[in-house]
Amino acid sequence: MTQQRVLPAWAQASEIIDLLRLAAPIAVSRMAWMLMGLTDAIVLGQISGQEHELSFILNSWLPIGVALGLGMGLLLGVQVLTSEMLGRGEQHQSGRIFRRGLLWSVGLGFGLMALVYISADSLYRLLFVEINPNNDISEILTPEEFANETAIVTRILSFSLLGFMISTACGYYLEALRRPLLVTITSYLGVGINLIIDLALVAGWWGMPQMGAEGVAWATTGSRWTITIALMIFVIWLTPAFAPSDRGPADEPKRQLKVGVGTAVSNVAEWGGFNLTFTIAAFISVAANVVYGYSVQVMGFCFMFFLGIGTATSVRVAEQVGRNDRVGVRDASRLGVAATFAVGTLLAIGIYLFKDQIVLGLVNERAKADGVLLAPAIAALMIYAAIATTFDGLQATASMALRAQGIVWLPTAIHIASFFVLMIPAGYLFGIVWDRGAQGMMEAALLALLVAGAAQWALLEWKTARHI
Repeated sequence: MTQQRVLPAWAQASEIIDLLRLAAPIAVSRMAWMLMGLTDAIVLGQISGQEHELSFILNSWLPIGVALGLGMGLLLGVQVLTSEMLGRGEQHQSGRIFRRGLLWSVGLGFGLMALVYISADSLYRLLFVEINPNNDISEILTPEEFANETAIVTRILSFSLLGFMISTACGYYLEALRRPLLVTITSYLGVGINLIIDLALVAGWWGMPQMGAEGVAWATTGSRWTITIALMIFVIWLTPAFAPSDRGPADEPKRQLKVGVGTAVSNVAEWGGFNLTFTIAAFISVAANVVYGYSVQVMGFCFMFFLGIGTATSVRVAEQVGRNDRVGVRDASRLGVAATFAVGTLLAIGIYLFKDQIVLGLVNERAKADGVLLAPAIAALMIYAAIATTFDGLQATASMALRAQGIVWLPTAIHIASFFVLMIPAGYLFGIVWDRGAQGMMEAALLALLVAGAAQWALLEWKTARHI
C-alpha cells in the first residue's frame, strides 16, 4: 500500500489561492507604473526624430527615482502596521496609522519637490559637463545642451512628487485593508490619462505641439495627480481612515517609521544605483544610453509582477506576525519565493522567445540614435534581461518578507552592497573602461541582481528558520 505524498503547508491550494487573490490585483496595479513609462518610451520610439529624447527622460529619473524610493520606503509602515491590525481584527482602529502616514507624505512631498527643483541644474551640470569623461556623447548635442534639457525635464517631473507621496500612502492603506482592486482601477485611470497627454504633447495629436521629453514629463505629472485625487476619494469614502480611533502605543510612531527607514535606504540604493547606470551609459554615448534604457524598461515591466508577489507576501507575512504564528510566517515566505521562481521562469522564456516582437513594439524598425539602429541593438541585450528577471524578483520578494518580520537593516545592507558597491563600479568598468558599451552595462546589472537575489533569499531562509 503506497503512502500518499503530502504537500508542505505553504503549497496547499488554499494558500496559493490566497496569495494570488492578493498578488494579482497588486501586480496589475503596479504594472500601471511601468505601463506609463513604457507608453512614454513607445511613443518616443515610434516617432521619427524623437528617439534620442528618451535619454533626457532616463537621466531625469536619477533624482526623481531616488525621491520616489525614499518616500515609498518611509511610508511603508502604513501598510505593514495596518496589515498587522487587520490580522488582529482591529482594522477599525487603523485610521491613526493612515493619518500619520498622510501627514508624513505631505511633508515629504513638499520637501522633495523643492529640493529636486532647485538642484536640477547644478546636478546635471556636475554629471554631464564637469565629471563626464566623454565630450562627444552625441552627434547633435553638446554635454551642456544635454545637461540643460535633462534639467528642464526633471523640474517638470518634480511637480508630481507631492501627488506621488500622497497616493503612495493611500495605496498602501487600501492594499493593507485588502482592497487592492481599488488601487488597480485608479492606476489604470492614470495610464489612460498619461496616454492621452502623450498623444497630445509628444505625438502632436489634435493640433498640439510635439514637445518630446518635456511632453512626457507633463503627461507623467498630470496622470500622477489624477491618481492621487481618485485614491483619496476612495480612502475617504470606503475606509476608517478618518474615523475616530484610540490612542496607539507610545512607540507606535517610532515603529511605523522604523519599518520604512530600512526600506527607504534600500530603495535609494536600488533605484539610485540603477538610475546612476543610466548616467554611466550616457557617458558612453546617447545611443548607448537609449539602447540600455529600453532594455531596462523590459526588466522594469517584468518587475511589476514580482512587486505584486512581494507586496502580497509582505501583507501575508505581516498578518502572521500579528497572530504570532512563526510557522505561518515561514510558510507565507516560502510560498512567495516559490511563486517568484515560477513566474520568473515563464517571463524569462517569454522574453527570449519573443524578443524581436517585444523590441519592435518598443521602437520603430528604422529608429536610430546618433546613427545607431536601435531595434537590433536592443534585441541583442534581451538575453541579459531574460536571465536577470527572476533574480530581480527574488531580491524584492525576499527583502519584503524580511521587513514584514521587522528585519530591516540586513536586507538594506545587501541592497547597498549589490547596487552601489558592486553594480556602479562594475558598470563603469564593463561599459567604459573595457569599452563594452550598453552590453557591459547590462552585464553589470545582471551581476548585481544575481548577488542581491541569492543573498536576500539565503537571509530569509536563515531568519525564518531561526525564529521557529
